Amino acid sequence: MLLATAAFRRGPSCASSAASYRLRSSPRFFSAAATTSGDDDKSDGDDATDASPAAVDDATTADTTTVSSDAIDSSETSDVPPITVTPPDKPSDSASSTTTTEQPGWLNTIAMRPSEVTEQLDRHIVGQSSAKRAVAIAMRNRWRRRQLPPHLLKEVTPRNVLMIGPTGCGKTEVARRMAKLSDAPFLKVEATKFTEVGYHGRDVDQIVRDLMDVSMALTKKRQMERLREEAKLLVEDRILDLLVGPEFSGTKGQRESFRGMLEEGLLENQELEIDVPENLGAAAGKDGDGTVLAFGGDSNSMSAQAIADMMKKLGTMGGNRGGRGGGPPVDKKKMPISEAREVILEIEIEKMLEKLDLKKEAVAAAEESGIVFIDEIDKICSSKDFNSKSADASAEGVQRDLLPLVEGTTISTKYGNVDTDYMLFIASGAFHAVKPSDMLPELQGRLPIRVELNGLTEDDLYKILTEPEANLVVQQIALIKTEGVELTFDDDALREIAKLAAHLNRTVENIGARRLHTVMERIMEEISFQAAEMDSGEEVTVTKALVKERLSDIMLASDLSKYIL
Repeated sequence: MLLATAAFRRGPSCASSAASYRLRSSPRFFSAAATTSGDDDKSDGDDATDASPAAVDDATTADTTTVSSDAIDSSETSDVPPITVTPPDKPSDSASSTTTTEQPGWLNTIAMRPSEVTEQLDRHIVGQSSAKRAVAIAMRNRWRRRQLPPHLLKEVTPRNVLMIGPTGCGKTEVARRMAKLSDAPFLKVEATKFTEVGYHGRDVDQIVRDLMDVSMALTKKRQMERLREEAKLLVEDRILDLLVGPEFSGTKGQRESFRGMLEEGLLENQELEIDVPENLGAAAGKDGDGTVLAFGGDSNSMSAQAIADMMKKLGTMGGNRGGRGGGPPVDKKKMPISEAREVILEIEIEKMLEKLDLKKEAVAAAEESGIVFIDEIDKICSSKDFNSKSADASAEGVQRDLLPLVEGTTISTKYGNVDTDYMLFIASGAFHAVKPSDMLPELQGRLPIRVELNGLTEDDLYKILTEPEANLVVQQIALIKTEGVELTFDDDALREIAKLAAHLNRTVENIGARRLHTVMERIMEEISFQAAEMDSGEEVTVTKALVKERLSDIMLASDLSKYIL
């Protein structure tokens, strides 16, 4: 017992070993030189064969920028180890614009530079450069944090963003395009869908549970793509097992002849009987939520998941529909080999996924890289100009419930406990009836970065019609082309559409770019109705006169509306 205790004292601690391993895995960016005190050297001086983590780090970081002797002398008396910084290599012009950090598992996230993010957003969104820059910096900071040494990694928290701007100016579109660019778990929620704890409805903890569902699906998709090539090598052997029996059954010659016919494509119409699991293709691979929902439970709670697992085991104890070895229920299906290949491939991938800890990887991805976009946050604010407090269950109570979530707390989900300390929260609101200062002061402090989006002008509306890759004009031309009709828009007509849309926003109600949908549909109503009756190859041109004719009644109604009490 004494020998074991002495050996335990001499060996490096688990934390030091983990830190040295983390640092050795990415010496290109940062390395921490862990120092030992003089007392430790005296006590462990007789053990010359044990290499300390500091020695290992010094050996692995020999090619990095060295620290001066004064810094080393001062670090011996300091509690915080010195940091040796080596800037990452600048990618060449010939390299791809999206680089990937080579880190294990879920840390393989896209590391786009801020200029590249704004360039991608410019392809779909007009203007709003300040919002694009804030989002680009926030995405890059997630990547930068992953390059920090361990003692700084836990100290750096994301800077949450609050976007303020009128409706229809592009706040939600920025979030939607951001989700497509980011390889991290991303969730967009409406603040008005949640109620205060104690009232009937969804509480804010459901945000993290929904984000975990997204993270689990993203993690499984990533792992399936990684295992797909390996599983393809097993599909042919599984098909041969169904045709002639297992390989060890003494039918090697017959098996090889069938393999040759299979490779030549002579057996594509041959039918096979396959045991297909009922939950094949489920988001998490092991779902049993249907049983829980039958009892009225919450499918995202840990108790609900436990009940689901128990009911699944009870359902397979009979063995009638269960798989081999008491597995999940299966259905026997007959299908030709041409269709069976993909099904067998999915079955093999599912078997490989069972050996991986997807839940642990998904929780880590949500905690470290999760992004939550909370839209319409101004709708849960009440103006401070009035002394009376609102009794709405979706008002300030929801703000109070959001405080610990944004600041950092632990939420219980069916995948385990999830920490929200390092999740990035982006909130947005129009703030027409209320001001940002009407939010709870604590919530304002948790959204330190504020970005104001500008209202859309006539020139902005014209750019929206012409500059984005999938603008409204391109969509309408493609829709009408399916009928064999060539549709074109004159530039004067597009200018007139933007002018009338801006006028309606000023006189009726400012709904931003959504006004273009109203105007465009009114112009295209008659053309869309008659396109199916037109001859193939016929050309239709939308002119300025046509735009004025189609919108004359709307403009007259808007002019008269100001005189109606």
